[in-house]
Amino acid sequence: MSAGFLIINSRIRIPDDELVERFVRASGAGGQNVNKVSSAVELRFDVLNSPSLPQTLRERVLARRDRRLTGDGVLVIDAQRFRTQERNREDARERLAAILREGLVVQAPRIATKPTRASQRRRVDDKRSRSQLKRGRSSNQWD
Repeated sequence: MSAGFLIINSRIRIPDDELVERFVRASGAGGQNVNKVSSAVELRFDVLNSPSLPQTLRERVLARRDRRLTGDGVLVIDAQRFRTQERNREDARERLAAILREGLVVQAPRIATKPTRASQRRRVDDKRSRSQLKRGRSSNQWD
């Protein structure tokens, strides 16, 4: 992690002033510590209005059906896995970077293919043999 920037890859860096961090109390078990220390981190990043993101990456991230994305295009990441505020802060930043890196990967378009004639024949033959097997079970051969 570089001071002042969240590095996504060699070309994309997000300045710290685009990230909004809020420290809150973690939920769940943890004894007395969890009730008095605000160690959980809520990291907010405005994907829609960030000047640091290329347009294609912005569109891909916004197109994801992600419950962490608000209607205003803000990505909200809650980090509370660790006991310390600093470690949760790093975790939230790493998770944001991972989400943005996923957006950089372009999915190859699916190419529809037809089944081969041999596979069609095998399928029909298998159906025919199953049918024969089942028909053989129900015949009145035991009368």
